[in-house]
Amino acid sequence: MMYGWGGDWGIGAWVAMAVMMLIFWGGVVTVVVLVLRRPHAGTGPSAPRPAHLDAERILSERFARGEIDEQEFTARRSALRRQE
Repeated sequence: MMYGWGGDWGIGAWVAMAVMMLIFWGGVVTVVVLVLRRPHAGTGPSAPRPAHLDAERILSERFARGEIDEQEFTARRSALRRQE
């Protein structure tokens, strides 16, 4: 009597077990990655900012760097705010 060591499958059983183990651990890793990448409540991207706020930010940066003078800055800022 061989007590279960008959070897009906031979090496095929080892290959099948290895493939099943890879599928199992691949599934576990996939689930973990999907759970971690899922957007959580309150942490998603906020609503898009209006374009005039971005334009004012750029205008303020140009003024701070000295690329434009105060008169041009105020004129352009008032023009941006009129378009709202």
